[in-house]
Parts: sequence; structure tokens; C-alpha cells
Amino acid sequence: MKKIVIIGANNFQMPLIKKAKELGYETHVFAWKEGAVGAKFADFFYPISIVEKEQILDECKKIKPNAVISVASDLATLTVNYLADKLGLIGNSLECTELSTNKYKMRQAFQSKKVSVPKFIKVQKIDEDVLQKIKNMNMPIIVKPTDRSGSRSITKIENLDSNKLQKAVEEAINVSFEKKAIIEEYIEGEEFSAESISYKGNHTLLTVTRKETTGAPHFIETGHIQPAGLDKKTMEKIEKEVFLGLNSLQIENGASHAEFKITPNGKIKIIEIGARMGGDCIGSDLVQISTGYDFLKMVIDVALENKPDFTKVSKKRKAIIKFIFSKEDVEKLEKIQKENPDDVYYVSPIEEINSHKIIDSSTRYGYYILAI
Repeated sequence: MKKIVIIGANNFQMPLIKKAKELGYETHVFAWKEGAVGAKFADFFYPISIVEKEQILDECKKIKPNAVISVASDLATLTVNYLADKLGLIGNSLECTELSTNKYKMRQAFQSKKVSVPKFIKVQKIDEDVLQKIKNMNMPIIVKPTDRSGSRSITKIENLDSNKLQKAVEEAINVSFEKKAIIEEYIEGEEFSAESISYKGNHTLLTVTRKETTGAPHFIETGHIQPAGLDKKTMEKIEKEVFLGLNSLQIENGASHAEFKITPNGKIKIIEIGARMGGDCIGSDLVQISTGYDFLKMVIDVALENKPDFTKVSKKRKAIIKFIFSKEDVEKLEKIQKENPDDVYYVSPIEEINSHKIIDSSTRYGYYILAI
């Protein structure tokens, strides 16, 4: 029996663990014990934090896995590719890992390969030099940590108010692993993401997701819809720009999640690309619902150095995920459950409304998935 090491065991990683088991692989799962809801589905669970690369590597040398994978976490991707490199398994290069998990280095890579990007700078503090550079940017601007995902500490600044800017930068730096922030021009337009699979440098665009957010100032995702309902010409433009972005980051194997905007004049502007599935159940659930493709199996196949299988395993349906922010959201769910129960694909555990403040994607109260 082939052995697969899976990095992470939270709610968004759980479908990967279950899929690997379903396909008959022996699963070895590493994660911090708290919140590791996927642990109960693993053959072997190791309560080791996903950032403890050397400790996990020591265990992997004993396990001798045939593949090492994760699906929806930049932090897990760092460990996955490190392990793959040390164990001689398929993955993406360590340079790719660095480029695809640090927003500043990502922007530099995009720029060098003519991928369209806004003006940007990296900062550790606000001083006169930084303020002068910002004056050369078009307002509004976006401030965010260089190396975090999940809408953590993202702030839109409408005008050059030094107090607001200082606060936004401090918040971004506080959650950043390297204690740095990136400031860039805000891109006008509707926001989407492209979900792709790559195998030895060959990319396939599976679908495009329409994103819904709270809007300014923090842009926390409220929901996602697949397919996005875009015309063929627009899809061709998206594919061209996304694949250019993937190549610039040296993404060659596995899933990828490219966030972009379509500007009012129809241009595709890449925001960032992760060398992983999209979180928020985009990759693990929505892609299969909307395309019929078994995306999780594709990721496992690629990690085992097999070509991804594009066989359709289910009928295509419209896929929607909605996140719970208020009592009104719960009431909407209850109405759907009563009037259209067959549309309800999954409902997560829902925390008590107003039990805490929602500050990013990780603090939402719950979610539900519809397959229509």
C-alpha cells in the first residue's frame, strides 16, 4: 500500500484526508492537535505543528512516503515542498515556494515576466521615504502583510492619512511572519479566482470562481460562486494571464489558486497566486460540484507523479459557498433548508453569533455549501 503524508488536518484539509483514504492510500497526517478535525480520519496522526519541518522530516524518513501533499494553506505549502525536496518526491521547487508565499517577491517575479501588476513597495515602518514613494502611487492603496493569507490585516486606504496608514501598516506587520508589509495601488474591478492543475509544467484551467467580499476596508470573503459566468473570450484572456503568472512563479506541479480582477475596461490584473488549492472549500468541494472533475484526486495523482485524470465523476451543477456573519445569514440558511433542502450540500458547525469579532476569514462563524 502506498503511503501519503498530509500536512494539516483542519476543516479545509479534511476532504483531502478522506479522499486519500477512499482511494486506498495509507495516510500519515501531521498537524497541531487543537482544531485537527481531520485527525480521526487518518490512519496515523502525528500531533506536530505544520511549521516544525525538521521534526516532520525525521518522522517521514521512518515512514518513507510515496507522496507529501496539502491543499489549502500557504503555511503548509512551505513544509510540503521542503519535505518533497529532502525526500526526492514530486512537488514545486524551494524557489517556487519562496516566490508563491511572499507577496513582495511574487510581485517582483510577476514584474520580471511582464505580468501586469500595480505599483508596490515593501515596508517595515512609515517614514518620509515611504511617504514620498506612496505619493507617486495612485490612490486608493492596499496595505497587507507580505506573507499571510485568509484576508488577514488587509486595509484599503482612500487618501494619504498618515494616522490611518500607520495603523494599517502596524496591523499588517504584527501578523506577518517576517514582520513586513506590502503597500500597492488598489485595482478597480470585480474580483475572481482561477483554479488550475499543473503537471510537470503543463497547466490546465479547471474553472473560474466569482468572489464576494465585505468590501473596504478589509475585504473578508462572504461567499464564492462557480462557475463565474464569464464569456469564452474573457476566459481565454484569463487563461493566458494566469498561465504567465504560474510560469513566472515556477509553479510546475499540483493545484494553484490565482486571484485576479477584471478591470472596468476588461483587462485581467493578477493580484496573487498560491501554489495550492483555494481555501474556503473552493478547491476541495466547489470545483468538483461545478465541473464534475475530481480535483482532490488530481492533486494526489500529481504528487504520486501520475498525470491528472480529467474523467468527469459527477454531473456539473452551480456551486455556492456562503459564510455566516450574522443572524440574518443563519435565517437565510434555515429558509433554504426548509424550501430547497436538496440544494444544501454541506453545513459546517456554526458558532454563536456575536460570540467574537470577525476580523478575517478564520474568524467567521461558519458556512454552508449549495449545489444547485
